[in-house]
Amino acid sequence: MTTARTPGPRRQRYLLLVLVALTAVGLDLLTKEWVLATFREGERLDVIGEIVQFTLVFNTGAAFSMGTDYTWVFSTIATIVVCVIAYIGLRVRSAWWAVTLGLMMGGAAGNLVDRIFREPEPFHGAVVDFIKVMDFPVFNIADSCVVVGACLVVALTFKGLELDGSLVSEAADGKGGADTADAAEPGTGPQAGAEPDAVAPGGATAADTGPATADRPGDDTGPDDTTTEGKGQ
Repeated sequence: MTTARTPGPRRQRYLLLVLVALTAVGLDLLTKEWVLATFREGERLDVIGEIVQFTLVFNTGAAFSMGTDYTWVFSTIATIVVCVIAYIGLRVRSAWWAVTLGLMMGGAAGNLVDRIFREPEPFHGAVVDFIKVMDFPVFNIADSCVVVGACLVVALTFKGLELDGSLVSEAADGKGGADTADAAEPGTGPQAGAEPDAVAPGGATAADTGPATADRPGDDTGPDDTTTEGKGQ
């Protein structure tokens, strides 16, 4: 997959996200209505032997029939997920991220529709599941969209693709180049334009050595002042 920046305004990417989400919800609801009209609860149809089967199951829990005693909790979570994705989608400029978030939004919304409108009561309704693959828990199209979307999130994050279509490495390189340019700009260093101090022998600069060293007070012993023991005796 291409991870280069995808041009185009945010509005187009948001429309793509919404289109993918609506498609996912539509397919999910259509297949559920077909299953309800075709199967009785518990009835099975072999699609690929015993590997893939269709069977009608009413699930009051989360995806793949998990957590059946917490229907209202999952309904609340699904509502929050849909709202958060709708908000984050406003920042998307990448087609890949638009498709990914659209799948997750559509999957969450598809099961949320069941929980809100199906029996026994709003936000406690049973989700229709019908796809059985070997010994895996029974699921539906909405569950599949959520899982595929989650896998794409991992893949895009691993690739370093941002919501705006840029790569993490590109953003880091751009920041590093700006910092280097700022450091190299003339006139920004301390005491710009000043000449360095002259270096005296021994590594000391003129500023360190100061003017010529004068005789220290009290140090008036010269070559003619040498005292000879016993002189004048």
